[in-house]
Amino acid sequence: MASCGAASLHYSLSGAGAVERNARSRICAASQDQRQRNLGQTDKGPGDTTTTINGGARMIGASYQPIEDYGLIGDMHTVALVGKDGSIDFMSFPSFDSPTIFAALLDRRRGGRFSIAPDLSGSAQKQLYVPDTNVLITRWLSAAGVAEVSDFMPVGQSRPNQRRVLVRRVKCVRGEVLFDLRCGPRFDYGRAEHTVHARDGQVFFTARDEQGTALRLHHEVPMDVRDGAAVGQFKLSAGQTAAFVLEEATGGLESVVGPHSVSDWFKDTVNFWRVWMGRSRYSGRWQEIVHRSALVLKLLVSDTHGSLIAAATCSLPEELGGVRNWDYRYTWIRDASFTLYALIRLGYTEEAGAFMHWIADRCMDLNPDGSMQIMYGYDGRKVLTEQTLPHLEGYRGSAPVRIGNGAFDQLQLDIYGELMDAVYLHNKYGELISADLWDNLIRLVNYVCDNWHRPDEGIWEVRGGQQEFLYSRLMCWVAVDRGIRLGERRSLPYPRERWYRTRDQIYREIFTEFFDPSRQAFVQHKGAKTLDASNLLMPLVRFISPTDPKWRSTLRAMEEELVDDSLVFRYRQGTGAADGLHGEEGTFTMCSFWYCEVLARSGDPQKARFLFEKMLGYANHLGLYAEELGPHGEHLGNFPQAFTHLGLISAAYAIDRKLSNAGWVG
Repeated sequence: MASCGAASLHYSLSGAGAVERNARSRICAASQDQRQRNLGQTDKGPGDTTTTINGGARMIGASYQPIEDYGLIGDMHTVALVGKDGSIDFMSFPSFDSPTIFAALLDRRRGGRFSIAPDLSGSAQKQLYVPDTNVLITRWLSAAGVAEVSDFMPVGQSRPNQRRVLVRRVKCVRGEVLFDLRCGPRFDYGRAEHTVHARDGQVFFTARDEQGTALRLHHEVPMDVRDGAAVGQFKLSAGQTAAFVLEEATGGLESVVGPHSVSDWFKDTVNFWRVWMGRSRYSGRWQEIVHRSALVLKLLVSDTHGSLIAAATCSLPEELGGVRNWDYRYTWIRDASFTLYALIRLGYTEEAGAFMHWIADRCMDLNPDGSMQIMYGYDGRKVLTEQTLPHLEGYRGSAPVRIGNGAFDQLQLDIYGELMDAVYLHNKYGELISADLWDNLIRLVNYVCDNWHRPDEGIWEVRGGQQEFLYSRLMCWVAVDRGIRLGERRSLPYPRERWYRTRDQIYREIFTEFFDPSRQAFVQHKGAKTLDASNLLMPLVRFISPTDPKWRSTLRAMEEELVDDSLVFRYRQGTGAADGLHGEEGTFTMCSFWYCEVLARSGDPQKARFLFEKMLGYANHLGLYAEELGPHGEHLGNFPQAFTHLGLISAAYAIDRKLSNAGWVG
C-alpha cells in the first residue's frame, strides 16, 4: 500500500468484472483539501461521533442498529459483523473467542468500531454478498451519487499464512462522494488501554495487554490520529477506489501487504468461496438460501481444528433490556449430530470428517467415569469461566454483558445422544471409526447406562434447578441405541445384554412417565403439564413414528400451546422449567424449522412447505438468522446462530424430498 506521495496503484479486480484505475493524485488532492477544514468532531452524548461538513452536522454511529442489519465476513479463524451503515461493530481478534477489538454492538461508546460512511443524505442502504461467496458489499444509493464498500477477509491461495487480515475497499460508482472513516479499536472488550502512532501510510495500534496485541492499518488517503482512533475524510469521483487493510502486527510481525495484495486477495477469496460452494450436492428447492446457510456454517468452522462455534457473537440479548445474554463463541457437543447430518447431506464430507476428528479427540479425553463436558473452546479448551463486564452497557442497555459460559460444567445428559448419533452417521457415510475410539465410546455409553435416570439442566441449560427432562431421557435412549447399531454393524465387542436392557428400560419409562393422558401429549419433564419444543425431535431421531397416534396428539397439543403461525416457542415462560432468570424471550427459530420438518415427516409436506417458506421471510436481507425472533419479528440473541442454519438445511432437505417423492413439481 502506498501513501499519498507514492506512485499510483493499479488494481485488477477481474472477480468484479473490471479493471479499475485508482486515480491517486485526485484522491490525495481532495483529501488534503478536506484536512484543511475544521473536522469539528465532538461528543454528542455517549459515544456519538459528530462530523461537521460544510456547516452541517450528521451523526455517525449515533445509535444501535437492529441485530438483523448486519452481515458476516470471516476467514474461518475469526469473523466480523458489518452493518448496513458501513460500520464493523463486532470482531473478536485474533480468534473466534478471543477478546474483541470492535464491540460497539455491546457498547456504542466503549466497544470500538471501524466505520466508513459516505456523505449521501437520504441515501438508500443495501447490502449483498457477491453470489456464492462470503465477500460482502454495502452500498449507498442517492441522486447525488452511488458508493459502496467491499468487505472480506482473505482466504484462498494467496491468503496470508496464519495472519488475520481485514480488507475494506471503498468505491465511488457514480457522482462525487465524500467519505468519513474512523478506525477506533478498543482492545480486550474495551478494558485495555492502547497507543497509536502513524508512519508512512500506516497507523499502528498497540494494546497494553498481556499479549501486546497490535494492529496495523494501511491506508491510501491522509489520516489523523484522534482519541485513540485513526480518522479521515476523503473524496472519490466515479470509478475511483481506496483500499484500507487492517492486519495483525502482534510481536512485531512484518506486513504482508504488497502493491497488488488487495487485488490478488479479492480474486482468490472470490474463487475460493465459489469453488467451495461448487462442491455442494444439494440441487433441490430453495437452493440459494440453503447454500447461504452452508456458507454461514463454513465461516463458523475452525480451519485449524474443524470444530463449529455456535454463533459469531457474545451477549446479544434474548430480550431487549433483559438479562439472558450469553456467550456462544464456543463449540457445543450438542451441535455434533446436526452438523454432521447437514454437511453430509450437502456433500461436504471433508468438513464432516474434520469435525468428527475434533469430536474423536474429545472422546479420547473423557473424564475417569466416562463423562465429558457439554461444550469446549473451538480448540478443545475445557475451562470457559463466565464473567460479567460491568463497564459495558450491553446492546441497547441489555446488561449484564457476559463472556465465557458458566454452563460448561453443567450436567446435560442429552449430549451423549447427539454425540453417538454423529459417530453413527460418520461411520455410515464417512470413515469407519478406529478401535481406540470405540473403546472410549464403550466407556461413554456405559456412563449413560449408569446415569440416564438423573435429573439435569437439559438442552435449555436452565439455571433454576435440575429436572428429569424428557429430551435428556430421549437422547440417552439415542446414545445407547446408536451404540448398539454401531456394534452390530461393525461386529464390534460391547456389553450387549446391558445396553439392550438399558435402551428398553428408557423406552418404556418415556411412554409411562412422560406421556400425560389428560393432555394426550409428551410433557417437558417428569411431573409437568407443560410442553417443550425439543420434543419435536422425537420422530426425527426415530424414537417414535411420525404417524403414531401418541405423537400426532402431542403435535396437536404443541400447536395449541407453543406455535404462533410458523413461529415456535421453546416452552412457555412461567409454566415450564424455571431457568432462574426474570423476563421474557422470543420464539426460537431452530424450533420453527424442526416443526416444519416434523410436519413433512408426519405426512403433510404441503403445510410444511407453506410454513417453511414463511420462515424464510424472517431471514435478514442476506439470509441470516439470529437465535430468536421477537414480538415484532426483530432478531434477538447471538447472531448468526449455527443451530438455526443447521435446522434450516435439515428441514429444506426433508421437505424437498417429501414433495418430490409425492410427485410435486416446483
